[in-house]
Amino acid sequence: MHPRFTKFHGYGNDYLVFEAEQLAAAGDLESFARRICDRHYGAGADGIAIIQRAENDNADFVVRIFNPDGSEANMSGNGTRCAASYLFFHNLWANDQLRLKTRNGIKRYRLLERQEPAGFLFESELGQPRFDSASIPMLTERLLDRVINYPLQIGDQAVSVTALQMGNPNCCIFVADFDAIDWRGLGPLIENHSRFPERTNVIFIRVRDRSNIEERIWERGVGETESSGTCSCAAVIASVINEKTDRRVDVHAPGGIIPIEWRDNGEVVLTGRADLVYSGAWLIE
Repeated sequence: MHPRFTKFHGYGNDYLVFEAEQLAAAGDLESFARRICDRHYGAGADGIAIIQRAENDNADFVVRIFNPDGSEANMSGNGTRCAASYLFFHNLWANDQLRLKTRNGIKRYRLLERQEPAGFLFESELGQPRFDSASIPMLTERLLDRVINYPLQIGDQAVSVTALQMGNPNCCIFVADFDAIDWRGLGPLIENHSRFPERTNVIFIRVRDRSNIEERIWERGVGETESSGTCSCAAVIASVINEKTDRRVDVHAPGGIIPIEWRDNGEVVLTGRADLVYSGAWLIE
């Protein structure tokens, strides 16, 4: 049986969504993800999302996310939203409330709107950030409760960074002008920096005002990408703890504008879309 999938994108961040049983004969999932995500020789995507029904009442479905380099992600805001859209599009779920179990815990989704032919708007509760250097994880000279304005040494220069855990490790850098910094060059250097035992997402942030920021994203295992839900959440949190914005912020990513709120109870809520691209079958053995 050839595995069938449906491709969705969230603000240009695209995922191939499979049901787990479709990949029973796929073998090594890391290798499979690398092959099918290739944009020249595969179907092309920023990752794959694999869903199956949960085995207990704590969640409705389980979702696993694999990056194009074959690594498995702890969490993906856009990837899980694409997985949620798959369930509604294929009539596998009808309740407006949905709980998805990820490697980073259970995330909650509320369907706000369905647009024809296949656009879905969700309010997504993506969890609470952690700030101490051990939880990020980040190797610092001493344990830090928060990593703010940390001088990260890159070659002969030090870059001031704010780091936090938001589903995945995230390293945020504030800039006045994207064109004045080689962010595409810095991205992979910071992603694989020795200070981060796990590769980190790298987000470059320009603050417009108290309720609007712009971002450029270097996502771990992906590279430059149009948007990333967890990265956008991290960008908002970093902006708040640096006292640059309020707790409700519109994030202007290359792929679109994403409203995010860091609520007083600590929960980070993203309101965002996922849209159908196409359905297909992987015919290559």
